[in-house]
Amino acid sequence: MKKIGFLSFGHWSASSQSATRSASDVLLQSIDLAVAAEELGADGAYFRVHHFAQQLASPFPLLAAVGARTSRIEIGTGVIDMRYENPFYMLEDAGSADLISGGRLQLGISRGSPEQVIEGWRHFGYSPAEGQNDADMGRRHAEVFLELLKGDGFAQPNPRPMFPNPPGLLRLEPHSPGLRERIWWGSGSNATAVWAAQMGMNLQSSTLKADESGEPFHVQQAKQIRAYRAAWKEAGHDREPRVSVSRSIFAVMNDQDRAYFGRDGSSDQIGVIDNMRAVFGRSYAAEPDRLIAELKADEAIAEADTLLLTVPNQLGVEYNAHVLESILRHVAPALDWR
Repeated sequence: MKKIGFLSFGHWSASSQSATRSASDVLLQSIDLAVAAEELGADGAYFRVHHFAQQLASPFPLLAAVGARTSRIEIGTGVIDMRYENPFYMLEDAGSADLISGGRLQLGISRGSPEQVIEGWRHFGYSPAEGQNDADMGRRHAEVFLELLKGDGFAQPNPRPMFPNPPGLLRLEPHSPGLRERIWWGSGSNATAVWAAQMGMNLQSSTLKADESGEPFHVQQAKQIRAYRAAWKEAGHDREPRVSVSRSIFAVMNDQDRAYFGRDGSSDQIGVIDNMRAVFGRSYAAEPDRLIAELKADEAIAEADTLLLTVPNQLGVEYNAHVLESILRHVAPALDWR
């Protein structure tokens, strides 16, 4: 059995071909798609975070709204760029959204990806400490956030407060018990996957990673997951970790699917991202029988307990619900994902 959710980048465009022509369209349709996904039996609704782009950005109002409209589905991010975040304010936002959803938040964080502007985090008021780079800064913000999630008091109370205080040092509120165990780290390399395990975070592995061996993407990603699990065991944590992978998977069920995705199958691609040689995983699109055979050979999907299906959100809620339903009903059972 696997948990199966969707991952939306939340694009919008004024193009007449887009069903999401404004930020309002994307936000409202994201809520509607999460509701539809829950009704179809999907397990998760996840949203990407990008700054300075016509895509979803500040995630917590959306996560809270989805939490209020749904009752079962996991709600998450993939990922929040910690270079841009104040861990203290973020803790309050995350705690509120998690409590509204009844403890269903699965919060993916990371050091982020290349952005639309040069050093965009500087516009948010952040800069690396002396001798560090922006990746170090992102990890440091994450470490502070994880420490705050423990819920321990750290702030000296005012002796003459406006409202009565509990005894001892004060913590940030609202505190959401259990959220610390539902934090994920988006990892693009084996080393950062090991670091995530040491820090006690779940692992999110996307559709690209550092090309560390020249092997096919799914083979490298499977090795990354195994390295993560080994590091988790060595760290001695007292719970089982979770691992998700993301894939673009489309079952060709009708002429509309064929028009959108029925071209020749894709293959892994090699590129350079942030001065790093990266391997980008292929997309899958075929009739269900062929799709099932191809997915059986994907070693990383087999290693993961959670699969996030990237959705073409600009095609609208109805079509994306169809995409999810096609996988859940016609592909997942044959692969023992359901």
